Amino acid sequence: MSSQQAVIKNADMSEDMQQDAVDCAMAALDRHSIEKDIAAHIKKEDLSIHSDRKHHPTWHCIVGRNFGSYVTHETRAFIYFYLGQIAVLLFKSG
Repeated sequence: MSSQQAVIKNADMSEDMQQDAVDCAMAALDRHSIEKDIAAHIKKEDLSIHSDRKHHPTWHCIVGRNFGSYVTHETRAFIYFYLGQIAVLLFKSG
């Protein structure tokens, strides 16, 4: 899956954070095949995005092939992208 090009559909975060999110998702897809496990990997393992985990741990991650969403997120803390047929929605709220 690492050869997949990310297609960012919507983002409200720095380009560095966007790249970190995509890199982490690629690593998660290489290690896991179940969508729930991919989402857990992204939420738990993306240390650069979660560097403020101690004080602001409320990141949410949704991974799948077919889902709708309507979420409220903090400023500069949202990305929605595809890797192949898999969509990733990562955002901070709370």
